[in-house]
Amino acid sequence: MSGHDSKYFTTTKKGEIHELKEELNSQYKDKKKDAVKKVIAAMTVGKDVSMLFTDVVNCMQTENLELKKLVYLYLINYAKSQPDLAILAVNTFVKDSQDPNPLIRALAVRTMGCIRVDKITEYLCDPLQRCLKDDDPYVRKTAAICVAKLHDINAELVEDRGFLEILKDLISDSNPMVVANAVAALAEIQEGTTKIIFEITNHTLFKLLAALNECTEWGQVFILDALSRYKAKDVRDAENIVERVTPRLQHANCAVVLSAVKVILQQMELITSTDVVRNLCKKMAPPLVTLISAEPEIQYVALRNINLIVQRRPTILAHEIKVFFCKYNDPIYVKMEKLEIMIKLASDRNIDQVLLEFKEYATEVDVDFVRKAVRAIGRCAIKLERAAERCISVLLELIKLKVNYVVQEAIVVIKDIFRRYPNTYESIIATLCENLDNLDEPEAKASMIWIIGEYAERIDNADELLEGFLETFPEETAQVQLQLLTATVKLFLKKPTEGPQQMIQVVLNNATQETDNPDLRDRAYIYWRLLSTDPEAAKDVVLAEKPTINDDSNMLEPSLLDELLSNIATLASVYHKPPDSFVSRVRATVQRDDDEEYAAESLDPESSSAPVSEITTSVAAPGGVPGQPAAAPDLLGDLMGLDGSADQQSMTRSLPVLLSASAGQGLQISGKLVRRNGQVVYSLTFENSSQIPLDGFMIQFNKNTFGLAAAAPLQLPPLVPGRSESVALPMVMYQNVAPGPPNSLLQVAVKNNQQPVWYFNDKISIEALFGEDGKMERQHFLETWKTIPDSHEFIKELPSVCVNSVESAIQKLQATNLFFIARRAQKETRQELLYLSAKVPPNIVFLLELATVVGTAGVKCAVKTVSPEMAPLLFDALEALLST
Repeated sequence: MSGHDSKYFTTTKKGEIHELKEELNSQYKDKKKDAVKKVIAAMTVGKDVSMLFTDVVNCMQTENLELKKLVYLYLINYAKSQPDLAILAVNTFVKDSQDPNPLIRALAVRTMGCIRVDKITEYLCDPLQRCLKDDDPYVRKTAAICVAKLHDINAELVEDRGFLEILKDLISDSNPMVVANAVAALAEIQEGTTKIIFEITNHTLFKLLAALNECTEWGQVFILDALSRYKAKDVRDAENIVERVTPRLQHANCAVVLSAVKVILQQMELITSTDVVRNLCKKMAPPLVTLISAEPEIQYVALRNINLIVQRRPTILAHEIKVFFCKYNDPIYVKMEKLEIMIKLASDRNIDQVLLEFKEYATEVDVDFVRKAVRAIGRCAIKLERAAERCISVLLELIKLKVNYVVQEAIVVIKDIFRRYPNTYESIIATLCENLDNLDEPEAKASMIWIIGEYAERIDNADELLEGFLETFPEETAQVQLQLLTATVKLFLKKPTEGPQQMIQVVLNNATQETDNPDLRDRAYIYWRLLSTDPEAAKDVVLAEKPTINDDSNMLEPSLLDELLSNIATLASVYHKPPDSFVSRVRATVQRDDDEEYAAESLDPESSSAPVSEITTSVAAPGGVPGQPAAAPDLLGDLMGLDGSADQQSMTRSLPVLLSASAGQGLQISGKLVRRNGQVVYSLTFENSSQIPLDGFMIQFNKNTFGLAAAAPLQLPPLVPGRSESVALPMVMYQNVAPGPPNSLLQVAVKNNQQPVWYFNDKISIEALFGEDGKMERQHFLETWKTIPDSHEFIKELPSVCVNSVESAIQKLQATNLFFIARRAQKETRQELLYLSAKVPPNIVFLLELATVVGTAGVKCAVKTVSPEMAPLLFDALEALLST
């Protein structure tokens, strides 16, 4: 459905089923299509329109592709509840699977795969067999995914009909997207069985590496994940794989980057050359650092993965510790992860600057973050023996601040330092004893009591200090009571005078008679018997030398770390848990809804294929919140052949600042026009660094070349100081058109209830306006080029632009709906010529020819368009896109 079809969702009529039935059986095509749209709209908002099943199915036999897609969507939704009637559609499916149009062939076989009705499954086999060997690669790649869906319904049928063998043959296909989808399907099937279905051989390894450079980003993720499970034969084999995978580290999609890192880490285990390993570590550092400059949610995912990587290969980021320093506006979950990584990367060389950072964090306002920072100082002291004294000095400075929770956390970590370095730093005990009145948390109390008991012979008034704690013994937690019991026994054994003797009697009576805690009671009885029978034996037991504690910054077991590293870029690497601990492998429980599976692939032949119901999904889609499920797909948008890949890539980059905090009295606005699910969206981020909450936000756009205006009010919650909020504002075109020659200026006004109106200028990115219908067949492109007069052809040199890879340039342009048509090479000039097409609503067509010498600065652009005044805007967009 297009943006103008929202009217179908606004009906409030009741009893409309009869009326819809009449319209569905109308002899007029337009009336019939409108009726189907109304049915889909009603279905989408939750109304039951299953009684119209027969009438909707009768609309299947049409040449109108949009109508056919809508009917197929209806079928997917209601086939389960009407299995007998669903068989009525089989003949049309079979007929459509042989249609001359490859889009219709692919649509038919995909839809049949999504209708999970056993009675239809057997009818799917013959069309699927034909489509797997279809001449069109788009049909083949769609059919490959369908095999995985069919295997999920009836595994025996798939094996009997030889679909698995055909799927394995598709790994040698000439089209890289077919290869990627075949790999994805085989990997999905392998997940659900213990039999070896998919095994990479030397032959398939070469094919996968060859396809890696040509396919889309999701295809690259599938192939890289498959390569990560391949065990290289020898060092040379491993080095060859790493060499072919390393360029993926420069990819814009963070899922591709993390998957490439996973493959390289796996193969590095076999590489023995220290020079090669050192160079690979250097190459992996910049892309990992780049991930940390993305939005907080992506940062979090990247940091969780980096946390694992540095436990295995700390040298990768040993010189990049500064990038993990916390920013004032980082969310707390990002700050906590950064602290963990800083502890792991801390060394004798950088400990001074790390301690300065930790000391600064310990004065922040967030209590949890402060506690973590203080504990981080203690962990660094335990990890680095030569830096322990400096860490102690910083902790003492923090104790002098007399902030309650800082003091308590410092005492907890100092207790661990005493255990790590016995008889070294006990001179600070006096300072700790000055802060007994500030202790009200069980862990801090227990730590201080342990220190008093452990060093009772060095503390003159140890009995008085313990007596103060004993006054509230019955009310204390079990943790404190246990420490009090042990500390009192230690005091008695070290100073067997009258005072401690009376104290021990009181404690033992309380612990054996006044408590319900079995641990406390049992320990008290053991101490009592030891003391009453053999005090010397009691000394040997209670005052025995304790083992020193070790650095716990690399907390994971080696075997668990290996498993998590093999699952980098999945949920396992975010949770730091093996997949089996949170994912049930029972097929029924990991199934996605049929309509969701249907929407997983865009109908655009050049678009990327989404993952096939893989529960441990690759983490790449920007904007996901840690610990929350991904947003549901835009079902109607995907069905109509629209895909959000351009927006996804643009969202991974930080938004340009439109109104700075200094100009906006503490309000900073960043934003950019992007395209999402076939609609122009103004992606905005509002940051409040003022001292007051801001609310009541409104936005207004001045007249502009494309008539861009807000399609809905600005929905922004109240913005409290120190927080930021992001919003995606839907836009409409040609509502507010400015007269005069075209330009890219977008003038915006924003107001709120507390501040004056803010005005700022933005630049219209014409690539955000490119429609999904801009793709042309090669013959149509040539005919259109000839029909546009030469006076409408414009040429511009882009001297500073350098294309290092034609494939990546094509991928980058296609992500913005600049569609690739053809490519040819001129041997005499070594130039690569690329031909592309694009369309801006309502019907402004751009035909492009780009000429470049790979690896050399300078790109020559020629464009033909029916609107010559738009050519400068296109040139600006091309320069920006090819320069990134």
